[in-house]
Amino acid sequence: MTAYYNGFPQSDRDEAISMINLDELEERAKSVMPEGAYYYIASGSENEWTWRNNTTAFNHFQIVPRALTNMTDPQTDTKFMGMDLKTPIMISPIACHGIAHKDAEVATQKGAAAAGALFSSSTYANKSVEDIAAAAPDAPRFFQLYLSKDWEFNKMVFDAVKKAGYKGIFLTVDALVSGYREANLRTKFAYPVPLDFFTRYQGGKGEGQTVAQMYASSAQKIGPDDVRRIKEMSGLPVIVKGVVCAEDAYLAMGAGADGIYVTNHGGREVDSGPATIDMLPEIAKAVNHRVPIIFDSGVRRGSHVFKALALGADIVGIGRPYLYALALGGAKGVESVIKQLNDELIIDMQLTGCKTIEDVKHARLTHFNYTADNLKSNTDPSRITPYPVTKENQMKDDGSDAVSGASQA
Repeated sequence: MTAYYNGFPQSDRDEAISMINLDELEERAKSVMPEGAYYYIASGSENEWTWRNNTTAFNHFQIVPRALTNMTDPQTDTKFMGMDLKTPIMISPIACHGIAHKDAEVATQKGAAAAGALFSSSTYANKSVEDIAAAAPDAPRFFQLYLSKDWEFNKMVFDAVKKAGYKGIFLTVDALVSGYREANLRTKFAYPVPLDFFTRYQGGKGEGQTVAQMYASSAQKIGPDDVRRIKEMSGLPVIVKGVVCAEDAYLAMGAGADGIYVTNHGGREVDSGPATIDMLPEIAKAVNHRVPIIFDSGVRRGSHVFKALALGADIVGIGRPYLYALALGGAKGVESVIKQLNDELIIDMQLTGCKTIEDVKHARLTHFNYTADNLKSNTDPSRITPYPVTKENQMKDDGSDAVSGASQA
């Protein structure tokens, strides 16, 4: 079924999603999302080199399997800044979930809560922070701040976020202007659904504006003093989001940041920048456990989560895949994506002797300069070729499928 907002189609599904891996959701989402909305999610800036390399670069690091560990039943529960979580996987903040589902961030929060994952919502969310909090009152959540030039607007946001029970703020510092997103230009994308904070502050609906126009209302310069001012005005912990080098980690901690968020905005801002996983080791060394580290950009596998944790992250965020899942299955779809990554992560934990997430943080990786690729598996539907049928390779007619050799359900 489909709902409509001023003619814009929105999924109203609420169902678990069956998948083999997260990548396949990207193509499937086209069936329920209009082109402009789809490419707002499924694109990066300029030639999208960084967007692609964010995932490919995980191949630069290899997990060293361990044997004779005498270990079973790995556990994914973890703690983060005093919060008890069932998984180290986090819902990274993305604007305008209403382009994927009619219930927008409310559905995403429900899915995250059901999976025991940390949720974060954007300044550019469609739903109010109050409605999001009411959807899962006891669930942990953070708020991503696009700092405005207007400090009265900022104060309104801080007061609402704190009253709604959010646990802290992710201050975005890597998107002072919008990256050159060619897909948005080709489809003439503009936000089609109202953005709550703009509605309540300006009386306008915050719709019909392009990404670049929305960013223009945000601060184009942010410095250490802003970190201090936000902490003072909000009374909440502030994690600096958008750090991709050790120098900026030092600056953020010097300004009193309560955490470091390693991300390059999913390759949506500076193209030709390094993959975040390649920069994580130097940032972790600079931070040296003084504050927690969040990591995202390019995460598509449980092994990616494992590697990020082993290289210094405390929590690992996902972005685009959960929006595809939101469109395909609503809250239950979001929960399905987190479960899929958890299932893959548990396999890696078992095969490396890691009983806990803390063990994963001390797991051994190697770093060989293989020629990296990000090809799909040979059994992926986009690559698979018809299996040869011969007299020698077919099952006997005993209830099996005589064409494929597979057992019948």
